[in-house]
Amino acid sequence: MLFKRMLLGILSISILATPIFAQTTTESIQKKPNVVYFLVDNVGWGSFGVYGGTVPTPNIDKLASQGIRFNNYNVEVQCTPSRSAIMTGRHPVRSGTYTVPWPGQGKAGMAPWEYTVAKLFSDSGYATALYGKWHLGNTQGRMPNDQGFDEWWGTPDTWDESGYTQWPLFKESGVPVPMLWEGKRGQPSKAVMPLDLKVRPIVDGKYIIPKTIDFIKRNASDNKPFFVYVGYSEMHPPVMANPNFAGKSTERGGVNADVIAEMDYRVGQVMAAVKEAGIEDNTIFVFSSDNATGGAEPQLGGSTNGPWRGDFFNVPFEGSMRVPAMIRWPGHVPSGVVTQEMFAAVDWMPTLAGMIGASNLVPKDRPIDGINAASFMLGKSNTTGRDLYPFFGIDGELMSIKWKTYKSIFRYAESPVSVGKPYVKPQIPLVFDLTSDPHEDNNLMYTDLTLGWVFAPSFKWIEGYEQSVKKYPNIKVGEDFKGYANK
Repeated sequence: MLFKRMLLGILSISILATPIFAQTTTESIQKKPNVVYFLVDNVGWGSFGVYGGTVPTPNIDKLASQGIRFNNYNVEVQCTPSRSAIMTGRHPVRSGTYTVPWPGQGKAGMAPWEYTVAKLFSDSGYATALYGKWHLGNTQGRMPNDQGFDEWWGTPDTWDESGYTQWPLFKESGVPVPMLWEGKRGQPSKAVMPLDLKVRPIVDGKYIIPKTIDFIKRNASDNKPFFVYVGYSEMHPPVMANPNFAGKSTERGGVNADVIAEMDYRVGQVMAAVKEAGIEDNTIFVFSSDNATGGAEPQLGGSTNGPWRGDFFNVPFEGSMRVPAMIRWPGHVPSGVVTQEMFAAVDWMPTLAGMIGASNLVPKDRPIDGINAASFMLGKSNTTGRDLYPFFGIDGELMSIKWKTYKSIFRYAESPVSVGKPYVKPQIPLVFDLTSDPHEDNNLMYTDLTLGWVFAPSFKWIEGYEQSVKKYPNIKVGEDFKGYANK
């Protein structure tokens, strides 16, 4: 009740509970579409041409022009929380995935009990695969092939582990040598090769994308619907340009630009594979980022989160949560749409379920925070149905709530560098108008308290969330949760 007590001192209102489950919308009755989900890592809002970026990205720009491009797409605080939200339709604070244990701190990732979008596709008759980064569990029982994927290849953790073995004392730490893994449904996953600085710059071009293309061709040839999730490696530290792209263009300068150029090329390769397989018109293609590093790595040549303040460490400002996202499905998703409608990582699971006619598989025995925006994606509605987005910190506590065009901030991290510093809790929550102040420079509560009414939607959501947690307690980090009894 921390936030309710804090805010009631500012404004006295009637607090109402809100539903926690997604509303079902009209579903497609067409032949089951294939789904390609291409997830890039730590890429900020302004990195691509269609978002104002200066590095040429013709393939990503083309993808955006052929469908819906979101200008108000929101993710979670780190890589694991965002991926958990995509997989489950639940805010990671509910799943015990809001933070990542360090080596030696215990189990990481999702409890096997969680119902993932991969399980949903599998239960709908799809072939499923993941290539690249998982970061949602690194022990048997929590690997991708335990969570709905027929096959996978990549890292169960994250790419910074590629640099572990370069340190002389690493061997004395007792931490296992980082490895790339693979697995198939019904079998234990197994390590296949070291994850080190030799493989780091070529992992996308030599392994992840070719395996993705092979999977697409195999299933297209068998006329079997498929869901493939591409956990692309860049731009997660250590960011290392592929030798085939590093310094090869006079139009680009710096590692950041070369990496973005390769990323665009790899997206083009997957787009071409879908087209060459003759399934372009029956394939949903989603492209998004999981986080926004932005200016947090200036030594790489700089990157941008566009007009938004904040980055990976400077939360919960828009630059830390608002990232690129787009979706294409020729003949179904309207083309050339650029929208300010709010959408979030938690919404993909129920929305994709709605688009393939499988909303009945979305669990009803747990809180689902995502909304089914299938009608919006299919051009049947003018709104996604989302007008509020809560953002949690790596401690699992609420940091901000965005409602329509206003942002209320209850805690924040100082800039420019916040690593090692605690979150700051202001005496009165900060309020920003994102339409006229996208950089969140002018706190409207600084001198004028007439805006107190804007906290009402936040009260309403907080009360609904707290009531749902009483009924469905949040899963603890590393807990082998088995389910809610008699729910």
